[in-house]
Order: sequence, then structure tokens, then C-alpha cells
Amino acid sequence: MGNRKLVFGVLIGALVGGAITLFDRETRHYSRMKLASFKSGTQSVLHNPSDAVRKVRVAFDTFNQNFSSGAQSTINALEQVETTLEKYTNRNETNRIE
Repeated sequence: MGNRKLVFGVLIGALVGGAITLFDRETRHYSRMKLASFKSGTQSVLHNPSDAVRKVRVAFDTFNQNFSSGAQSTINALEQVETTLEKYTNRNETNRIE
């Protein structure tokens, strides 16, 4: 029961806060522009679903390539650090032996 009240209160607060912000002319104008942009984007997806799927696939492939490249760079950097630490550790051990 308390969970319902919390969610209801948050929703009412968001609606009231959103309504209050619309008193500002610039905010109303910005909201209209964003809604029009969202509407045209939605219509574009509905009229050309295959194009939308292709764009999502291309974006995912690009993300995947960038992630793989970043992961490989991180692995290379860690290997270099490991090599440097091994050289430093080996040098200190040989100095102790002498």
C-alpha cells in the first residue's frame, strides 16, 4: 500500500512540476520543438522500419568495434605495465643478490 502511495505521489509531483515549468515561454517553445522532432522521428520509423533496424544495427556494430578496440588498448597497456614491473622487480632482486 505504501509503495502505491509513493509512486502515485511521484507521478503527481512530476505532472505538477512539468505544468509549472510550462509557464515560461521559452520552455513551451522548446517543448513544442522537441515534441515535433519526436513525432517526425516516430513517423519516419513507422514508415521505414527496415531503415530504422539498419541504423540500429550499424550503431551497434560501431559501438562493438569501439569497445573491442578500447578493450584491446587496455590489455596492451596492462601488458606493458606488467613487463615494466617485472623488469624493475628483477633488477631490484639482482641488486640485492650482489
